[in-house]
Amino acid sequence: MITSTHVLRAKILVVDDLAPNVALLERMLRGSGYTHVSSTSDPTAVLELHRVNQYDLILLDLNMPVMDGFAVMEGLKTLEIAGYLPVLVITADPAQKLRALNAGARDFVSKPVELAELMIRVYNMIEVRLLHLESKLHYAQVLAEQKLSERLLRNVLPHAIAERLKGRHPGDDVTDVIADNFDDVTVLFADIVGFTHFSEGVSPKVLVDVLNDIFTRFDVIADARGLEKIKTIGDAYMAVAGLPTPAADHSARAAHMALDMMDAIERHNVGTEHKLKVRIGLSTGAVVAGVIGKRKFFYDVWGDTVNTASRMESQGVSGRIQLSEATRKQLTNSFSLEERGAIDVKGKGEMHTWFLNGRLGTAF
Repeated sequence: MITSTHVLRAKILVVDDLAPNVALLERMLRGSGYTHVSSTSDPTAVLELHRVNQYDLILLDLNMPVMDGFAVMEGLKTLEIAGYLPVLVITADPAQKLRALNAGARDFVSKPVELAELMIRVYNMIEVRLLHLESKLHYAQVLAEQKLSERLLRNVLPHAIAERLKGRHPGDDVTDVIADNFDDVTVLFADIVGFTHFSEGVSPKVLVDVLNDIFTRFDVIADARGLEKIKTIGDAYMAVAGLPTPAADHSARAAHMALDMMDAIERHNVGTEHKLKVRIGLSTGAVVAGVIGKRKFFYDVWGDTVNTASRMESQGVSGRIQLSEATRKQLTNSFSLEERGAIDVKGKGEMHTWFLNGRLGTAF
């Protein structure tokens, strides 16, 4: 809120080549309560003075030798946004008034100067100037907050989903379900083996640092391999290949990520006393993915394929990658696979599974 105190503290520059005029204007302004009044008789110095001091108002005489007021205003335009010049021109020539306004001046006063008129125009101009600056500041703050919100939104949700949420109109119900069917994706689950036991022997800070390092490595791999990270729960990590943008090679992408994750754990273990291992499971099939609920939105995936992938991980082997038969069928000869055979999968009965051992040839 702009008050009279703000107005009277505004910075004012008086520009006139005649010293008596300068002295008169300074005396009038200071007598009215303005505390930051300066002056110059050199119109060529105005541009630099304004660049340094950013005046809220410039009282500018139009008729000066060497450089008239119009030339001064042209120079000032290079320092002002959207052509806003905090200039109140003073002239004895009525024909110059319209020209001055067209040149960017905000207002004018006729010579000889009448005190009451000058003070009213000065006050009004400064008030408008301060409101203008305040609105620009608020606008910049709104833009910064909007950009931050968008970055956070895109960090929490897939880009395509974030754009759909942004595209909703103000009157739309933000709790409307977003749920899309995907007929063919590959779900990946990873779990750090023995993490509960590991966490009992370290401080909370070490625990968080280790998880952050490992999951950050996994995030980088997911971005590089084109998977969508879904979530982390404790020491478990979930990602999906083939959504929200479908990809024909989703199974290969997930297989590459799983192998990269094994390498990432080995790199993490180098130089640390904590020798950790991961257990990874993959399964392929149909899912539903989207955003549900009313608060703390996040993108999630549901379906039997998700449950199967979770079982492939939980009933896998430490330091190995277990695949369902559905994933194995979609992988090409670019990968080295080992048949594990039939295992009894909790909640699903007997299933034929495979281990992913590595890449073949030039697969990368």
